[in-house]
Amino acid sequence: MSSCSWPGRNLTMQQYHDNEWCVPSHDDAYIFEMLTLEGAQSGLSWSIVLAKREGYQKAFQHFNIEYCSKLTDEELETIKEQYNIIKNRTKINAVRSNALAVINIQKEFGSFSTFLWNYVDDHPVINNWVSEGQMPAQSPLSEQISKDLKKRGFKFVGPVIIYSFMQAIGMVDDHLRTCPYHSTNR
Repeated sequence: MSSCSWPGRNLTMQQYHDNEWCVPSHDDAYIFEMLTLEGAQSGLSWSIVLAKREGYQKAFQHFNIEYCSKLTDEELETIKEQYNIIKNRTKINAVRSNALAVINIQKEFGSFSTFLWNYVDDHPVINNWVSEGQMPAQSPLSEQISKDLKKRGFKFVGPVIIYSFMQAIGMVDDHLRTCPYHSTNR
């Protein structure tokens, strides 16, 4: 069996691929972390973001949604200056606005997970790609979720970001069919 090639020889990328990518998660803090990291990636490579993941975890108290929702402008500026994260102010401010939007969804649906997983009737979309070139950058479902999240006040949630996010939290399994980590091979 041949694994997905996108992690290359980067150990951090390989570990992410093997242990997290396309693995279903229903943990709101983890889901919020992935939404934040995918948004931070916009315009950058995933390896850069993963290299800064620990900085993000420290800066945002392991993506404690309540904590993130209450951050002041001054605290966000301090985070920008003192932590090893992407220094884009708009992306950093999105952590707070997205946390507030998540809290509103939690009040309405019970959890962010429930809201998101309703889009796939609680079952991941399992694709059977034979080459990485077959994987789309976005899908009609990522377009719909993106539109719905934007209406709810989320930032950095375009359809391409959301497709990657869906992979990150396991709503979509895009491991190659020949990859030992594909759902049917586990």
